[in-house]
Amino acid sequence: MKILPTADLLVSSGTHMKKLQAGGEVDSWCTKCRLFLNHRIIAMMGSKPVRVECSTCGSHHNFRARPPGVKETGSVRAPSATASTATRAPRQSTATRAAAAELAREQAWEKAIAGRAIADFRPYKLSATFSEGDLVRHSRFGDGVVMRVIDSGKVEILFKGEARTLAQGVAD
Repeated sequence: MKILPTADLLVSSGTHMKKLQAGGEVDSWCTKCRLFLNHRIIAMMGSKPVRVECSTCGSHHNFRARPPGVKETGSVRAPSATASTATRAPRQSTATRAAAAELAREQAWEKAIAGRAIADFRPYKLSATFSEGDLVRHSRFGDGVVMRVIDSGKVEILFKGEARTLAQGVAD
């Protein structure tokens, strides 16, 4: 595909140029095949193709005039007005944020049970009632500390792995 400076996009087909239109064909980067292939135009915005269908695999995706990582020739990107000369802190991935949150939970749990005797842990029972700061031993979740009493029938307990809302004060 050849992009001309005029408003209309033209595509070369052999010896002559033709105007792009919906239903026509254009070369585009296929995101599924990961190759620069022939595509059918399925949506246009003005004179530019927006959505295309790969003639090889049949997938529909946005039109991409060039493969990822290839810059448009002759274009110089001006620095944005809000960009500062200071370096930006690196982005934190979701996995990193989740790991940091888990570490913070574990540290809060360890701080809450630090210096407490093993005998201070009460076995968790539905019929028992708990107050904030009580130590609880649950058969499935392990040792925990009551962070807050939500209401007369619910408590939030911080276990080593995560906080859980459990029932309390239920009659047998």
